[in-house]
Amino acid sequence: MPSPSIIDTRRDQMFPVLRPSEVERLRRFGKVRSYARGEALAKAGEAGHGLAIILAGIVEITRRDGSASDVSIITHRPGAFMGELAQLSGRPALVDAYAQEPVEALIIPPDRLRALLIVEAELGERIMRALILRRVGLIETGGGGPIIVGQPEDGDVLRLASFLSRNGHPHQNLDSRTDPEARALVERFHVDPGELPIVLCPSGELLRNPTEADLARRIGLVGPTDSDRVYDVAIIGAGPAGLAAAVYAGSEGLSTLVLDCRSFGGQAGASARIENYLGFPTGISGMALMARAYNQAQKFGVEMAIPDEATQLEPMSGGYALRLITNERVSARSVIIASGARYRRLDVPDLELFEGSSVHYWASPLEAKLCAGQEVALVGAGNSAGQAVVYLAGQVAKVWLLMRGPDPRGEHVTLPRRPHRGSLECGDRDAGPSHSFGRRKRHARGDPLARRFGRGRAAAGAAPVSLCRGSTEHRLAVRLWSHPRRQGFRDDGCRHRYGSTFLRDQPRWRIRHRGRPSRFGQARSRRGW
Repeated sequence: MPSPSIIDTRRDQMFPVLRPSEVERLRRFGKVRSYARGEALAKAGEAGHGLAIILAGIVEITRRDGSASDVSIITHRPGAFMGELAQLSGRPALVDAYAQEPVEALIIPPDRLRALLIVEAELGERIMRALILRRVGLIETGGGGPIIVGQPEDGDVLRLASFLSRNGHPHQNLDSRTDPEARALVERFHVDPGELPIVLCPSGELLRNPTEADLARRIGLVGPTDSDRVYDVAIIGAGPAGLAAAVYAGSEGLSTLVLDCRSFGGQAGASARIENYLGFPTGISGMALMARAYNQAQKFGVEMAIPDEATQLEPMSGGYALRLITNERVSARSVIIASGARYRRLDVPDLELFEGSSVHYWASPLEAKLCAGQEVALVGAGNSAGQAVVYLAGQVAKVWLLMRGPDPRGEHVTLPRRPHRGSLECGDRDAGPSHSFGRRKRHARGDPLARRFGRGRAAAGAAPVSLCRGSTEHRLAVRLWSHPRRQGFRDDGCRHRYGSTFLRDQPRWRIRHRGRPSRFGQARSRRGW
């Protein structure tokens, strides 16, 4: 049975109705405007005027689905307000809003809306919660965003879907092989199979396998920068440190610009579950935590240029000049560099052929869905790997946890929750896959998993990690979680056979993990070999 949607469970919070006295308190923030019957208050893909509080009349809110038909979301009456998170920054609307009869509405522009959220704290909290929940509802249904048409396992489809998901933007995926609406779009726009995936924007524009930056500009995620403006603070990087700096700077009234080449949240945003963050005793997903920080920064008027990449920093009179990859120029009195860590990549030939389809660098719901029912190898044994084990163990057939290090006591895995019994296998290079979480397990010499990951000295030519091209049954989704400052994998001894890449002549793979937590929550440590 499918779980109920957020519209069903939190409808009262998503669509609150303001009392007449509350509407009167908000009049000073906007201007009254009249709309005739059938006139649009907002159109998907077009920049809106801000938050609209309905004073008189009826407004129908609809979203577009993959078949270009309209799906009703809600009908607003006097006292209701229309808008979602896009109205905080003046970005294009994600839904359509049409007057069903003559309408009178109080229009609050984005800058005044941000002031309202701060000055009217109690009302601002209710309004902000509604805006956030409405965006969550759109992400849940995919309504209002671009439509990606292609094969689900295509690396470019995964690349575009991951980019939109990481930026909290709704979208829909249609399988070009099985979905009749997808086939209709391919035929209508005369798309050659080699041009897939295609992206249909809310404005009706069609993009053929676009880059992330091109897609972002076409759907209004990022726009041109003002080269004549001098910001108080420019922040490079929108991870936890960058967003924290943005919130503090914006709350002090400083004009702030945040730049990031991909998405907000950084590595934390890709974490399936964060258990040790202050103030969240039940844990929280990395995306949810970073989305809160992102929305909080926008509430204080911080401008987001994501994705946009800074390539050069130069001193100038009274500050600094940033040169962007688009050849645009940004000026600021101070610059904070919070670019974070860069993922290490296996230095093996043709690795890029597997990235996005079989090799991934985080375990988000998108990757979990792709690997459902398969065997997954997790390379690395730090905190991120431990969280990924817990997240993936209930969704994939088996998780192989692999690490390397000169001393087995040098690192350990802290598992915040116990994985499903038998779903986690640990091993080292020489002994092969010999230990199962919670019980010992030896594989026979002829076992295919032992052959795949290596067993004993005789298996030195086929070390524990193989990046396999071919059928789904033998494809391994390899996660790379190595410490940014730790030595990466050596490229000596790599060889190719039957379209697969094997690593050999590597140092020993070692694993140490914590046992089952005790009754009072204290973990007992032991070594598994």
